Amino acid sequence: MALARVVRASNLPRDVRITRAVRFDLPCRRSKVAGKNARLGVHGDRAIDPMLRLYTNADVEGVGNCRAGTEAVAKLLGKDPFEFYRCDETRIVGPLGAGTMPLWDLLGKLLNKPVYDLLGGAGPAQVAVYDGSIYFSDLLPQYMHNWRDQIREEIDMGLEIGHRAFKIKIGRGAKWMKRDEGDARDVEVVQLVREHAGKDVLIGVDANNGYDLVGTRQFLKKISGAEIAFIEEPFPETVKDCLALKQFISEHGWTMLLADGETQHTLEAFKPFLGTRTIDVFQGDMNRFGFEGILTEAAWAKAHNLLVAPHNWGSLVGYYMQLHVGRAITNFYRAEHDPLASRVLRAEGYNRKNGVSSVPETPGFGLSIDEQAFISETKIRFDLHAPGTMVSSHNYI
Repeated sequence: MALARVVRASNLPRDVRITRAVRFDLPCRRSKVAGKNARLGVHGDRAIDPMLRLYTNADVEGVGNCRAGTEAVAKLLGKDPFEFYRCDETRIVGPLGAGTMPLWDLLGKLLNKPVYDLLGGAGPAQVAVYDGSIYFSDLLPQYMHNWRDQIREEIDMGLEIGHRAFKIKIGRGAKWMKRDEGDARDVEVVQLVREHAGKDVLIGVDANNGYDLVGTRQFLKKISGAEIAFIEEPFPETVKDCLALKQFISEHGWTMLLADGETQHTLEAFKPFLGTRTIDVFQGDMNRFGFEGILTEAAWAKAHNLLVAPHNWGSLVGYYMQLHVGRAITNFYRAEHDPLASRVLRAEGYNRKNGVSSVPETPGFGLSIDEQAFISETKIRFDLHAPGTMVSSHNYI
């Protein structure tokens, strides 16, 4: 903590205190309707990020994804944010659990550094990304008569916003179609995307546990010409079945990676898959585990020469979080992009081109709030003030 205090921006008071905390819902909208996947119904065109704004007596604020409740957030009030910072461990320890993003943003601004620098800054200058939004649009009523054209259009939409990698949802036969028909449709969609996108575009597939080991082998043989880069969650992961699938992939001379882990709720659940190198790309959820959890997962994976690619769906802010992790570590695979936007949150310097994204050198995350949109569009969950502080003129409730 003492080391962190030394490098504070020189124009800030030494006695910084958190004076106010506002929890709110950030409304976001997709550029299209996301359909079903192997497990869930239509995902729609909207999502909400639970967010927290932290105000200080230094007129510097932090903002970020956070699900912590009133009692936990109240423990920040009146405190020096550096009290929670362990710079030598690259961690924030405190009452927010995994929801430390607003504190990281605040610390970055107070230290005049981007968050990825505070997280280690060892990664590449640009971070590889992929479009994770190719769902079952062929099963949406409005596209059933021309679903092939719709899928082509969705690929074009991704290409237009700088993507050169796509993840295609498969597993229609698990719930929404007869098994044989659904599996055949999965194959047709993958082949359609490869034909339309071209050979230079990276393609992965995600079954959301909609297959079993036998069905996965059959599916991969049928799409072998599509040159799939990775397969995600083909079936509920076990060491035995994952090793059998990797052996099958190796026997066919494919370079395909096996990715998994988004449904796990504890980091301990990943350990059986690490020493056996059963999974190539670990996908702990970005918001569930936060920066501290994902960095721990990444360190464990790196010890075995394995990769991480945090799961991110239904979160605009989670995309920016992933990009800072990608700039911070050396074993990051790709960031998952859910094509969401918000009129409330402004982000500058995150520019996608040719399948990679820049990450701004702006202090914190480089995110800012449009105050008018904040007032008119967000739902305030609670608004807490430190005892003895003046109530701001921004009275949102």
